[in-house]
Amino acid sequence: MIHPSAQIDPGARLGANVSVGAFAVIGPDVEIGDGTRIDAHCVVTGPTRIGRDNHFHPHAAIGGDPQDKKFAGERTELVIGDRNCVREFTTINRGTGDGGGVTRIGSDNWILAYAHIAHDCQVGSHCVFSNNATLAGHVEVGDYVILSGFAGVHQFCRIGSHAFIGMGALVNGDVPPYLMVAAEGYSRPRGINAEGLKRRGFDAARIAAIKRAYRALYMAGAPMATARISIETLRGWPSSLTSDSCFRLKSRAGRPAGV
Repeated sequence: MIHPSAQIDPGARLGANVSVGAFAVIGPDVEIGDGTRIDAHCVVTGPTRIGRDNHFHPHAAIGGDPQDKKFAGERTELVIGDRNCVREFTTINRGTGDGGGVTRIGSDNWILAYAHIAHDCQVGSHCVFSNNATLAGHVEVGDYVILSGFAGVHQFCRIGSHAFIGMGALVNGDVPPYLMVAAEGYSRPRGINAEGLKRRGFDAARIAAIKRAYRALYMAGAPMATARISIETLRGWPSSLTSDSCFRLKSRAGRPAGV
């Protein structure tokens, strides 16, 4: 249903069974997939492509210009997948010309009220961003990542899949997969996200291997090159993960965040 007070530009393309609430605004060069719901007072600015069966709650601002002083009006876009839930007052910005040009959100994410995803971010699928979680520009987030309330991630940082960022944590370096990060001034790893891995079907042997890798990387005090060799030779460590670019993330200082 399209509410009569909604403003939809003739250049927008809406799929079947798209719902648009009262006083919502959908601009030109916006594509919205089947079954997506745009609630009252939402604003969707193009170029933006949204998949199917998403739900944008009231006052979400989607596809706005990047908050980057270098942005000069060049054509950039926002791409959002399927079945995402985006709650009230969330802001998601398009990319920048010199940052890749695209902000990209995967599918099946739960993005809660007042969250902010800045220009050129790349977010995977099945993530949860709690209230007021914030990504600065150019951040990469893997799948199944949880950002707790008021967590903030510095620009150009990368967060690996299955990581858990605690409430109020300030992430200023890369976070490898599977880790938990707690707020103690600047963030530091505080063990692996074992409970989350169990919920997602990781068996005991795989979790044990990840724990051994964590100890080698963060507790042994060895140089990064030595720690990597230890990880790759761990008994039970999945061979596919040794080539996982997320696991080999390093901060700009050359070591994982907090080390």
